[in-house]
Amino acid sequence: MTTPESTQQSPPWGGNIKLVVGLTIVAIVAAFFVRFQNIIAPLLLTFILTYLLHPLITRLSKATRLSWRMSVNVVYLVFVVLLVLSFTMTGLALVQQLQSLIGVIERFINTLPDLVATWSTAVYRIGPFQIDMSQYLSASNLEAWIQEVISLVRPVLGQAGGLLGTVAAGTASTLMWGFFIILLSYFLLADMGQVPEKLVDIELPPGYDNDLRRMARELGRIWNAFLRGQVILFTLTILVYTVLLAVLGVRNVLAIAVLAGFARFVPYVGQWVTWIVIVLVTLFQKSNYFNLEPLQYMLLVFVIAIIVDQIFDSILAPRVLGQTLGVHPAAVLVAAIMAANLLGLLGVVLAAPALATLTLVGRYVSRKMLSLDPWPEPEKEPEPMQYPWMKLVEKVRGWARVLLQRLKRK
Repeated sequence: MTTPESTQQSPPWGGNIKLVVGLTIVAIVAAFFVRFQNIIAPLLLTFILTYLLHPLITRLSKATRLSWRMSVNVVYLVFVVLLVLSFTMTGLALVQQLQSLIGVIERFINTLPDLVATWSTAVYRIGPFQIDMSQYLSASNLEAWIQEVISLVRPVLGQAGGLLGTVAAGTASTLMWGFFIILLSYFLLADMGQVPEKLVDIELPPGYDNDLRRMARELGRIWNAFLRGQVILFTLTILVYTVLLAVLGVRNVLAIAVLAGFARFVPYVGQWVTWIVIVLVTLFQKSNYFNLEPLQYMLLVFVIAIIVDQIFDSILAPRVLGQTLGVHPAAVLVAAIMAANLLGLLGVVLAAPALATLTLVGRYVSRKMLSLDPWPEPEKEPEPMQYPWMKLVEKVRGWARVLLQRLKRK
């Protein structure tokens, strides 16, 4: 008796077929990334924007009982208005200040060989002591080292200047990609509320349900701890540096503040780059509010910048990030350098969570290959993100309640 065609089961694939299909898929994906390398960064920005705005839309929908699509419309309307206002108010000024800042660094780079030659042959007197720098420094070796530094810095400055020129010109390509990122993220979030099961429901292999769900929770912890936390730190850093440097009368305030914000993503080197730029700007600034000598003014701003960064590292960062990513800062620095060559500035921003993701997946694969438990430690409870202003908000709420109670008694 023959089985009806409609009830026949599909035959399982053998090991060789699975291997060929798997390698084919990997080759197609690799070819896609090579062929459409320019579209990778916009797609990543789209998913990042979707990821960041999703909690806001969820809270708005629950608090106001609006429909999901209406909540998406409200959030994106506010977002676009704020984006347009910020670019209108600070966009052109920021680009001009960044170009001015690059000009200051370029002038310093051009005069650096002469400064080093003068400094290496100078004689300093400190009371009865005399220090001849030529006895301790070799002019030829020092000059060769300076030329190596210049050869590394000049290409970076040239790329940055070209990028700023493109942004300042407001090219159609830049506007088109910005519109594409906002529009695509809008459609993703608008449909997510209607068909969430189709977006997240994936048929899991038999026996791997717990592993893959645990992997998803661990990845969510990594990206929640870093991406949203770093966005908060990035914003706070820009605000604090803008106010502080404006009060101190430092030029190119917005440019330095944005540079300090992006420096939060690069361990070790990021803060040093910010400090060096502050030293150069204040040292070559002709005047200041305090009528100090350039060296004194530079030391004042430099010390204050170090204190601010130490407060961020010791107090704000642990509270905002909540927990570490489990990767060494030196490894993050190497990953940031490699990612910068692939994706530019976006690669620097995503280097730490991407490295933590690769570490997590690599640990799982290696333990499975050794027939070990892939999850030897119990799963940690997710730590809530502690926003630095929450205590102040709670105190204000407490004061408001006490005030309302007193008014009611009266």
